[in-house]
Amino acid sequence: MACIVAIEQRTYFAYHQSMNVASIDVSLSAMAAAIAEPARTRMLCCLMDGHARTATELAIVAGVSPSTASVHLARLKQQRLVKVLAQGKHRYYSLASASIAAALEGLMAVAGPAPDRFVPNTPVRLRAARTCYDHMAGALAVSLHDRLLELGWLSTTAAGEGAYDLGRAGERALAGLGIDIEATRALRRRFACACVDWSERRPHLGGAVGAALLQVALRRKWVVKDLDSRALSLTRGGRRELQARFGLEGI
Repeated sequence: MACIVAIEQRTYFAYHQSMNVASIDVSLSAMAAAIAEPARTRMLCCLMDGHARTATELAIVAGVSPSTASVHLARLKQQRLVKVLAQGKHRYYSLASASIAAALEGLMAVAGPAPDRFVPNTPVRLRAARTCYDHMAGALAVSLHDRLLELGWLSTTAAGEGAYDLGRAGERALAGLGIDIEATRALRRRFACACVDWSERRPHLGGAVGAALLQVALRRKWVVKDLDSRALSLTRGGRRELQARFGLEGI
């Protein structure tokens, strides 16, 4: 009887193992098929530099019409190869995760050379730092966004794509800058969110927290507004403060 039970258990285990493998096989085959189409491959390779792009831009890269690009992007999103961040009337596409990028990089290492890097054509002063509605944008803002995530002051939430919350260390740090966290949370707008930077094509910090940080930067004269454009000038004192408070280097 013990032998029969053991055989039954092994059969049950093998059956479920084969079911799991079959499920993975189907998923992997569908993902491989999504990558295999040349236009979609060009889109994915284009996104390997970490910069988000619109469907129109990806259509040009892929050499297809905008309507065809939309179909391709829907397929890539369905297979969880890309993610999309809606911002106003624009939708920005980027790779779904670092693991997808790593998998593509492995395939590209076998297939051929890396794609051209994204080269922005934004005027230098605007690209360095500027306002984006009521928060800060440009290379400086993107670096600050990345640093806040590295420090653990910002963390992603399940509330939606690109939504952030503050950790305890982040709350203490921002409160130390004079930001009323409770009042900021109570505002009728998103608390903190990723906002795709149109020159860097990577996220900077938007929402109520982003707006509050810009006000702090202006009030403390870390940055100064241009009189005739959206450009912001980083002051010497601002550079020192950002390095000391946030550990931002090379700014």
